[in-house]
Amino acid sequence: MVSSEYERRIAGRFATFDQDGNGYIDRADFSVAAKGLLAEFGTAARSDKGQALYVGAEAFWQGMAGIADRDGDQRITREEFVGGAVKRLRDNPERFAEIARPFLHAALAIADADGDGAATVEDTARVLRILGVGEEIARAAAGALDTDGDGKVGEEEIVSAFARYFTVPE
Repeated sequence: MVSSEYERRIAGRFATFDQDGNGYIDRADFSVAAKGLLAEFGTAARSDKGQALYVGAEAFWQGMAGIADRDGDQRITREEFVGGAVKRLRDNPERFAEIARPFLHAALAIADADGDGAATVEDTARVLRILGVGEEIARAAAGALDTDGDGKVGEEEIVSAFARYFTVPE
């Protein structure tokens, strides 16, 4: 893949994180994502699940800022994301998975209506839509995550797919 195609794809990933569309990723974007998930699933922010989601969002932000915010201004520009975070994470996708895991774990718990540790394919698509993935892509991605065909998606599938999506090869 040519570098310009790689950068175009990564720029799309950047837009997923830039929840408010202001041209950079910051702590507020992670809060917007958390608030959106709580509203979508009717979960109170002060509940245990709501608090776990906010803690996970903060951990995710801190991890991203630690690897991408090169100038320390508490904002990740598109250039920092493309030039720093993605290239560093591409070399170590497991690191990205671990940065994202607390947030994804908490998001899954909110989407897991019956408490069995997995979300339905439809609820997984709802999570993806709230996180900025288009409707058709969210449905297709959620369906693809159900590798055993039981209609459910577990944490390991979500975390590994999330890492693959954001650490695309050049």
